[in-house]
Amino acid sequence: MSLAVIIGLAGAAQAQNAEIEATIGGQIEAFLVDDFDRAFSFASPNIQRVFRTPESFGAMVKGGYPMVWRPSNVRFLELREISGAVWQKVMITDGKGRAHILDYQMIEQESGWKINAVQVLDSSGASA
Repeated sequence: MSLAVIIGLAGAAQAQNAEIEATIGGQIEAFLVDDFDRAFSFASPNIQRVFRTPESFGAMVKGGYPMVWRPSNVRFLELREISGAVWQKVMITDGKGRAHILDYQMIEQESGWKINAVQVLDSSGASA
């Protein structure tokens, strides 16, 4: 492979990384101001079908993922592909200073990257 091809691939990966981080970050910013309509817009069509309304989606996040609803710090970790799916690992520190590691499954749509699933990998409560 030529150096130009390698640099081109690295540039494409960085652009993808930035777009994915912007999607997740945009959703978190929307949660911080309780803009559930905007937060819902970052969810994949599958997630939107399951929750049907921004309000029910917001209630699920507030109840099930409070660290995402009100984080004090967000740090993007590695982006990986697992069995053809794209996963972005994120460390979120909640308002009490506890670190949580979450994995966001991302899917690319015509309109850009969307969040298709979120799972908590580690919520040990250790300080960040």
